[in-house]
Amino acid sequence: MPMSSSPDRMTFQKEGYVKRCEIKDELPNPEYLAMYAKWIEERNQRESNTDWQHNNMEYDLRSTEWILSKVRDSDVYAQNLYAAMCNREFQKLDTWQILKNETWGCSWRYAGGIIADMQGHGDYIDWYCSGIKNTVSDQEYMDMTQEEKDAYDAVRGYVSEGTVTKEIESDLAQLGWQVTESHDE
Repeated sequence: MPMSSSPDRMTFQKEGYVKRCEIKDELPNPEYLAMYAKWIEERNQRESNTDWQHNNMEYDLRSTEWILSKVRDSDVYAQNLYAAMCNREFQKLDTWQILKNETWGCSWRYAGGIIADMQGHGDYIDWYCSGIKNTVSDQEYMDMTQEEKDAYDAVRGYVSEGTVTKEIESDLAQLGWQVTESHDE
């Protein structure tokens, strides 16, 4: 199966730069724009390399239909998977990988980008720092409109970055990966 990808991936920073130029009534620097195109080209080349795909949790996540379906069907599940990847190291459930102590990990931004790719839309910013949530009192919740309650309820299942829920841990094990430890970003 081909890897899931978001056409919007790696566009957030470029779009912000172009908008800032428009506000200043300046033309964007072509070399700066070329840098973004180069990043996308390098990413595509890297991801097509079978060595990169081997023992790579990102590849496994983005090319396994059942977990892609879960991420596409539930933003709460998607956020929980994002949060699990933050400040964590993972190890392939493979004897050689365990003996060699080889692990996989990524930054918070990169984890957000993986989720965007898995959903097939958006960029890292849609998930980055999504575990930082506001809490409201019972009275504040009761005072909300139904629309506000629906929006609040949609994110109630979100967890803090670094949290690995039992469901995510179980699904990663089914995918062939285990959480090994946390690390600082």
